[in-house]
Amino acid sequence: MAAQMAVNSGASLWGPLKELWETVDGAVLRRQSESVHLLDLQLKKHKAHFLSLFRNPPKSAEQREKVRKASTEGIAIQGQQGSRLLPEQLLKEAFILSDLFDMGELVALELLLAGEQQQPHFPGLTRGLVAVLLYWDGRLCVANSLRTLIQSRHGKTFTLDLSGELVALTTRFTDELMNQGLTKRILTLVSEINVTREFERLQKERGLGNEKHRKEVSDLIKESRQALADSLFSWTCQSPLTKDDTLALIGHLETVTAQADGSLDTVNLALVMALLYCLDVSFVEQGTEDREDLLQALPLLTERQYVSAVHSRLMDGQPWKLPGLQAVCRLAWALSLRVLSQLPQGCALVEFTEADEALADQALLGDVFLFMKEGMLGCESFRQEEFYIRRLHSLITDFLALMPMKVKQLRNRADEDARLVHMSLQMDSELPSSLRKDLDHLMILIGEFYSKDSFGLELGLEFWCPTESLQHTTLQGSYLGMALQRPPHKQVVLSKFVRQMGDLLPSTLYISYLRMLKGLANGPQCAHYCFSLLKTNGATHSDNIQGVSGSPVSWEHFFHSLMLYHENLRRDFPNPDTAQYRHPPLRGITQRELEGLTSFLQLLTTIITWSENARLALCEHPQWTPVVVMLGLLQCSVPPVLKAEVLHCLAAFGKSPEIAASLWQSLEYTQILQTVRAPGQRQAAGIEVELNEIESSCEEYPLTRAFCHLTSTLVESSLPVNLGAGLRVPGFQPYLNFLRDSVFLPFPTRAYRRPAEKWEVADAVLEVFHKLLRDYEPQPSDFVQEMVELQGEQVPADKPPGHSIMFHLLNDSPMLALCLSLLEEGVRQLDTYAPFPGKKHLESAVLHCLRLLDLALQKEVVFMDLLRESQSSLLVSPLEQLLQGVSPQTRRADHIVNIARYLYHSSSNPEAAFQSAKILRRIANYPNIQNRLVGDFTHDQTVSDKLMAGFVECLDNEEAEEGTEKGDDSDQQKKIAKIRHETQIHVLNLLITSLELKTPNLALYLLGYEVKKPVSSTNLQDPGVLGCPRSCLHAILSLLQRGTEKRSGPVLTQQAPHLAELCYQVIYQLCACPDTSGPTMRYLRTSQDFLFSHLQHLPFILPGNQIAALSQMSWLMKTAAIELRVTSLNRQRSHTQRLVSLLLDDQPHTQHTVRRKLLSVLDAIDFSQDMPELLQLDFFERTQIEQVISNCEHVNEQGHTVCNVKLLHRVLVAEVNALQGMAAIGQRPLLMEEVNSILQQVVERNRVRRSLSAKRHALRSWRSLVETLLTACPADLIPADDRQLIIRDLLLDLHDKVLSEDAAGELMPIVAGAVFTLTAHLSQSVLSEQQQGVGLEASSGFASIANSALHLILRKLLDFILCTGGGYQRLRAHLYGSLLYYLQIAQKPDEPDTLQTAGKAMWERLTAPEDGFSKLQRENLAIIESYGKALMEVVCRDACDGHEISRMLALAVLDRILSIDRQNQWLVYLCNSGYLRSLVESLRQDDAALQSLLTPQPPLLKPLYIYESKMALLTRVAKTGQGAVELLRCGLVAQLIECQVFDMVPDSDAHRVMRDLSGFIPSPMDRYRQILLPTLRLFQVILTSTTMNHQQGAAQVLQWLIVHADTIQSLLRCQELSMGVLQELSLLTGIISKTALPGALESGGEVNSAALLEFQGHINRFQRLCLSLLGRLAGSERERLLKQAEISAPGDSADKREEMEVAMQQVCANIMEYCQTLLLQSSAQAQFSICLFSPSGSEPAGRDGGRADLSSTMPSMAYSRAPSLGLVLYLLKNSAADFFRFHQSHRQSLGKLQSLDQLPPEELKELCQGLVSGPGGVEKISSVQRSLLAKRRLVQLINNRAKLLALCSYVIETCLFVLWRHLEYYLLHCTPADPKDSLLPGASFYRSRLADDSFGGLQASGGRSFGLSRVSQQDLDLLKSDMAAGFGEVLQRKLLEVEGLYSQVRSRYTFIQALVRRIRGLLRQPKS
Repeated sequence: MAAQMAVNSGASLWGPLKELWETVDGAVLRRQSESVHLLDLQLKKHKAHFLSLFRNPPKSAEQREKVRKASTEGIAIQGQQGSRLLPEQLLKEAFILSDLFDMGELVALELLLAGEQQQPHFPGLTRGLVAVLLYWDGRLCVANSLRTLIQSRHGKTFTLDLSGELVALTTRFTDELMNQGLTKRILTLVSEINVTREFERLQKERGLGNEKHRKEVSDLIKESRQALADSLFSWTCQSPLTKDDTLALIGHLETVTAQADGSLDTVNLALVMALLYCLDVSFVEQGTEDREDLLQALPLLTERQYVSAVHSRLMDGQPWKLPGLQAVCRLAWALSLRVLSQLPQGCALVEFTEADEALADQALLGDVFLFMKEGMLGCESFRQEEFYIRRLHSLITDFLALMPMKVKQLRNRADEDARLVHMSLQMDSELPSSLRKDLDHLMILIGEFYSKDSFGLELGLEFWCPTESLQHTTLQGSYLGMALQRPPHKQVVLSKFVRQMGDLLPSTLYISYLRMLKGLANGPQCAHYCFSLLKTNGATHSDNIQGVSGSPVSWEHFFHSLMLYHENLRRDFPNPDTAQYRHPPLRGITQRELEGLTSFLQLLTTIITWSENARLALCEHPQWTPVVVMLGLLQCSVPPVLKAEVLHCLAAFGKSPEIAASLWQSLEYTQILQTVRAPGQRQAAGIEVELNEIESSCEEYPLTRAFCHLTSTLVESSLPVNLGAGLRVPGFQPYLNFLRDSVFLPFPTRAYRRPAEKWEVADAVLEVFHKLLRDYEPQPSDFVQEMVELQGEQVPADKPPGHSIMFHLLNDSPMLALCLSLLEEGVRQLDTYAPFPGKKHLESAVLHCLRLLDLALQKEVVFMDLLRESQSSLLVSPLEQLLQGVSPQTRRADHIVNIARYLYHSSSNPEAAFQSAKILRRIANYPNIQNRLVGDFTHDQTVSDKLMAGFVECLDNEEAEEGTEKGDDSDQQKKIAKIRHETQIHVLNLLITSLELKTPNLALYLLGYEVKKPVSSTNLQDPGVLGCPRSCLHAILSLLQRGTEKRSGPVLTQQAPHLAELCYQVIYQLCACPDTSGPTMRYLRTSQDFLFSHLQHLPFILPGNQIAALSQMSWLMKTAAIELRVTSLNRQRSHTQRLVSLLLDDQPHTQHTVRRKLLSVLDAIDFSQDMPELLQLDFFERTQIEQVISNCEHVNEQGHTVCNVKLLHRVLVAEVNALQGMAAIGQRPLLMEEVNSILQQVVERNRVRRSLSAKRHALRSWRSLVETLLTACPADLIPADDRQLIIRDLLLDLHDKVLSEDAAGELMPIVAGAVFTLTAHLSQSVLSEQQQGVGLEASSGFASIANSALHLILRKLLDFILCTGGGYQRLRAHLYGSLLYYLQIAQKPDEPDTLQTAGKAMWERLTAPEDGFSKLQRENLAIIESYGKALMEVVCRDACDGHEISRMLALAVLDRILSIDRQNQWLVYLCNSGYLRSLVESLRQDDAALQSLLTPQPPLLKPLYIYESKMALLTRVAKTGQGAVELLRCGLVAQLIECQVFDMVPDSDAHRVMRDLSGFIPSPMDRYRQILLPTLRLFQVILTSTTMNHQQGAAQVLQWLIVHADTIQSLLRCQELSMGVLQELSLLTGIISKTALPGALESGGEVNSAALLEFQGHINRFQRLCLSLLGRLAGSERERLLKQAEISAPGDSADKREEMEVAMQQVCANIMEYCQTLLLQSSAQAQFSICLFSPSGSEPAGRDGGRADLSSTMPSMAYSRAPSLGLVLYLLKNSAADFFRFHQSHRQSLGKLQSLDQLPPEELKELCQGLVSGPGGVEKISSVQRSLLAKRRLVQLINNRAKLLALCSYVIETCLFVLWRHLEYYLLHCTPADPKDSLLPGASFYRSRLADDSFGGLQASGGRSFGLSRVSQQDLDLLKSDMAAGFGEVLQRKLLEVEGLYSQVRSRYTFIQALVRRIRGLLRQPKS
């Protein structure tokens, strides 16, 4: 470190070293592809660390000074600007640390800073303690890296199959290290580093924390030493050490001492093994291809000095500290010399090789075999290293093979000793002192060594040489497949050794030989050979010829002896009822015999455990009957130890189900456990007595443990239901009672000589309970009390044992209490982190307890349900409630907390943590418990911190690995990694479940949210900030964030797909839940930049696990959609912009285009789905199997319906087992095969369902993301032209995927929904672009999106519609919606009616160029027509039938297409195919549904909407003449005449009370109008269209009017003129004016005169009502109504007023038209015309709303029916005034429209107000939107005014005409009557004349003149003067001006002028 000393906050002694280890691990062990290069860099960087292994940087005064000043001047930190001031306390600690580890001050400071940073990972520790951990962790990383690098070398023992490049790199690097003296450095460190010494130093400086910290530090120190020793061992395995290094190693071993139990510790064992490999030449015999190179490199062969130095060192007489170790090294050297002597290169070394015998002798004198057994096999790490085992195997076998003479000497010596022993026993003298037990030790060593085979190597096979009789294909020893070759020489020698040692075996070696055989029988093939050996050793026929009995080592001999023991011991007890157990007799088994029997039983157990053939052969042997004899022995008085061995042996027999069943019966028969009490028997017998009296007093329990083991084995094979039938209640219950009441419950209170045995007993008995409960499935029969007959009386039967255990666990029973206290004890012991006797068994017992609880929780639901249904009187409580009980030990309710505390020990006890997580997850499903749990978990702060740390530790675990489904469990490490992974899954599922429940819940506490305050007030921080602990959320994020900065993306998604999926789901749930959303999204956005960093890696592609990849993306996209919405709402524009451009850009930062992120995600969703084929079954019935499968289906946690494969398997196997008869037994294998194929098929189906579900989920999420992007994000983030291109790409891609051949139908609905949204946005975008006036003139086509693209979209849409076929109607609803939006694009927007256009000549219009709209429309139509009938058929069919919404949309599509179809092809199809008739006829069926709508509270509004859609379509059809005629032909009017709904006018006031306040459901009156108005409009259109056949249409409509006359008349009379009523009236009067005419009846065909009269009556009434209506609207009520409209809705007053004005003008125009038509129809000349208005010119007076007085002169009664002519004049005046008002405002609006850009903002706002709902709505709109809305509003106003102008001018024209006709008649042709006549008859006649004869029914003119003579002259004069006054100059001028302004551009030029002139003439006529 130069003057510029910056501190590395990652600590140079830890961070970089951790990175180094990860690189080495990745390159060598995980074989990552790109890592060789990284490794090279790291090794260059860290070479110094390896060269100066474990040497710390030295202290220096300069550093000390710099650190001291850090509190005042500050200190530079790498990667941070400026310098940082550090607190004084930190510097003090740095100096302490520097002294403690003797390291540089700056390095110490770095370690502390790193400790501070890592503190959240180590809750409860200070930074100093964390620094200690980091220091040792850094050292361990170096040591591990060194070991791994050395293991990757190429050499003579093993290979890791790495790339040549990598091996070359590591070999080069390690060679360099070795040359620099690595060996000596390692040996120095191994002797220097010592846990005790380190701890003393740390203790002095308070560098040790709690128990966990101590354990972690000591583990790190031990592992570092071990890794160093292993490095040396790995080196010697592969390459030899140099001479000096070898001597240094020997020198180190000379000083080694053993541990207390005589064994070596693991580090020294590694070094011993290193030396043994140094001296190893056995590889010479293996003819590998690189043998020559290896021989060249071997110093034993090439360096004479090496051999000489090692030889003299080992021959040296100086004793080592461990003589045994010296002996081992000498033996190894002797064997190496022996091998060398046999090699050609060995000649040069003769002087040394001669000494091999002498060395071997010295080794034997040093008790070499004893030391190998005790010193080496005794070390716990020996069995964990395969190459230790292989080397020792070669050492033993080489000794036997290479030194046969030595072996022979040993045997002779043993025989000699045996004779001496025998003699001394005979003469009762003491044993000679010179006895050597070398052969004994050798045999015992072989037995021990081969008895455990942790790697499944079966090395013992080398001792078995198959004889010819065993030439069996599967049993050919170690040279499989070479049956004809001779076995290798070594194998022959070894097998000879085994056989010869057994010949004439001296009794002293008997036990050792049996133990050796037991070891050599370990393994399936070995056991078979051993079995055969013992079989052939028996007295064979050849022996019998010679008269020799068999060998003592044979089955014959063993079983014969057993039987003899049994006979003798049984004879001693004539009466089984005497107190035999108390006083065992003197005659019995001696200690020696006991050992012999034990050894034999162990050998037997081993053989039958491994070989099933041996098991069956021995069990069924007729002479030996081992099972019977052993059970007999159990009844005799023999020591418990022997009985235990017998039971273990029986357990081995019980592994075969066929033996197990009979074994149960034998057990019951012999009453080993007394289940039947004989009458009069005083006390119990059997095993219970042994336990309570013998074992308890000895304080040892071998028999009890063995009995539990036997039960456990038998229970697994078979559980007999009728055990003990006839003598007692049959079943297993007595055994269960014994195990529970006599073994389990008292176990904590018994005394134990060996403390570990306490836990062994608990473990053994709990294992049985676990198996029983595991295999128990609650059945309804378990809850019914069944009876059995026993000795003539009925007694209750026993329940299954699982039921009994379940019952005990679901009650507050002693059993449950003991299980829970065991759990508490277990966690207390684990918290000490200290080893104690029986720890392994305690952990196992705890595991069984947890499993029991888990199984009980799992099965309790079914159990309780069945219990309820059975109405049995059993009382049980749910386990999750019992777990909340109070613990008697702690007096607190902490059972669940205790269970959760196991998570804290997940590193040392992964299984327990897994079960604990499982239990917690089951409990978490109960919402009522969650609340309590949060309280229990947070009640005590220290416990709370520990629990949190436990959960976090489980999630953080780096060793977890997602196992494959079919992973083999042989590899322990993989198994544990898988368990850790499952634990993570359970914890995440626990969080997911809890988050769905109400707050406070466990998830919120574990994820670090507030549980005591409102959740939304949480402020999430990084761990360590503001004292925030590391929570599960941090753990989840760090899991997900790993690798996001690299190109490959998040590591977790690849390595543990399912875990990643759940992590994303938790994040989504937190973002989606309203309470947690705010804090979470803030934290993810600011601290983590989570979404951006993950979205950029989309799509995730996992070839092996597509389902998980899709789910991961789904949750991520859903979260992204929420984020986009939230940031848009909060106006966080930059965040939104970043995400939008990430998802949508197709040119990010580069020039070349790439695929848009959204599209590539869509590509990753594969729409095709391979479906499993149908089952091909030979035996089962397919339909029944399908039924069974569907019965086994259930909905799993993810909401998928899947089949429970285990349940199905049980059902099918039960079915197969139920088959009877020989045929069934023969067929069984085939049946099982078929069962298997069914199960595979079901598994495949489940997978397909999961896959489809994942695809649906992913598509939905994708769709919601797309929709959010287009809808919720500010529009200006995506420019319009880009937006259209994006939508185009999305639409085309979606269609391509969904239209491919193999797309799955299940995905179509979601796609259709997305297509709908996208088309809607496309349409909107194009329209808004046109409104802004952009792109209309662009040559490319219509808008930014080219026409060709639009056509392509249309074609795909239509293809999609067609490909959905007959089904999927609801899906087509979306597509029809899309089609409507699409067709809307080509619809021309409203243009302002400037009143000028009409002036254009027809020619100009015809020759004008086609605009963009019509062009696109024409092309669209061409495309639609190219699909022909197929498309028409689909749309028409949907329109007529099916789901309501689809029908409405299909009707709308038809409507739309008909409107653009100029050729009428669709109309022709509709008519010809009968769909039109079908539609028309369906109206009659709708009648009932529509009637139900008019009730105050209608059931559904659907019928109304469908009816409206139908009417809209029929109206569209009627707009063409052809269509209208078709409709009449289909009987449309006839159908409507029959509908009664029109007569059901609701009472408008009655339903005010029932109003729907939301305003969504219209009032009954409004609903009625919604039914009536479409019909009226349809009639109007028909009447307009059928000009040629006008009569027919009019007559039919008139008929409708007459049938519903009452209703029509009531509507016309309506008192309250509201807006709705005016609409009705405007349509009604329109129809009446065209139909209720005199001529209408003639065309009606043959109608009899009575009906004719009735019709005429109706028509007259219509006429009268219309005229009186005119009186109201033209005169009296008009102003009042307009005012009322303004008052009732002040907000919308302008709109309302406009609508009312239009409606009123329309009604007036219609009535005036009616008058005109009536006048014209009655006669062409005025003198014969009828009169509609009375001759009175006075205008209606009551402007203020009072009743209009029609005439001041005449009595009102006479003219009450006929309105006066003054009314017409009044209407004329008003209309003229209105005209100018409207004209003025029309001109103003036009002006505004033309100068829209210059309008002030206030006016713009005002214009928008009407189109935007809600207060403040206008404020939120952007300025562009605002001007668009203003423009739309202006066009609306202009067009409205234009319509009013047209109506006004029409009213003016008709008024003038009616005035003229009446005046002409009254003033020219009418003869006044005599005023003296009585008024009444005249009046009545006049009335009839006016009304009833108006159809021109009077032929004779005489009658008319007679009737009209009643009008007096006075009336006429008055009329004339009034008219002259009213029709003055001003009015005339106005009228002419109207013509000038308006009628010029219309057609009827000079019509007004002419009429005005005529009227003026009439009025100026002189009086006659």
